[in-house]
Amino acid sequence: MPIWDHLITLQRDIEDIFNKNMVQYDEEHTQRFNQPGWINRTWKSDKFRRAHIDVVDARETKKLWMMHVCVFPQLQSGAPIYGFDVISGPTKITGAFHDFSPANLNDPALTYFADEVSQYTWGKQRELPDWARAIFSGNMVAAGNIQTDEELYRLTSLVIANTKWYVENMQVIDDMPSSYAHNKYAHYQKQNPHTPRTMKALGLDEQDVDFFVSKCLFPEII
Repeated sequence: MPIWDHLITLQRDIEDIFNKNMVQYDEEHTQRFNQPGWINRTWKSDKFRRAHIDVVDARETKKLWMMHVCVFPQLQSGAPIYGFDVISGPTKITGAFHDFSPANLNDPALTYFADEVSQYTWGKQRELPDWARAIFSGNMVAAGNIQTDEELYRLTSLVIANTKWYVENMQVIDDMPSSYAHNKYAHYQKQNPHTPRTMKALGLDEQDVDFFVSKCLFPEII
């Protein structure tokens, strides 16, 4: 199966998990970015204040396909922030990033994630810049040049297993509100120059991309 087909199947599997455990809703700003070749969907529940899937499908024009998935737990949860990003050409995944990013360093989900990802190795590890090290866990998956069936299966299996576990096992506990940690995550994600640069290179409007990254991709709590 071609890489793009694998990733589109992965997208649908993640959407199925979200649909079974959360309620999809229309977010005011995000809905305007549902356009041909650009998909944005949001969900929420009593455990999660915002789950977002963003897909840019530029296979025909730029030979690239990109997906961003982020889940913020409810503020009183203390649970980590779920993230998965992937960008792929027709023959290889150039970048795949997956993490449970800590809001509370003592949350047991971080131990689960560390144990799961320790079972996998990647042919090409990506170096993380300073902005990424400020928010991601030390066990983050940062892989590039994924093109073999073995590595592709390894990635998709890991992401689906972790997505299912995260959505089904997170608990809302009476903890200190995590608004600072959530805003810190959003702030540093916006320091990533590759996100807007890549989206613009895929043919999306520059002003739309700047607004989208600031207000929809990584919204901060005011």
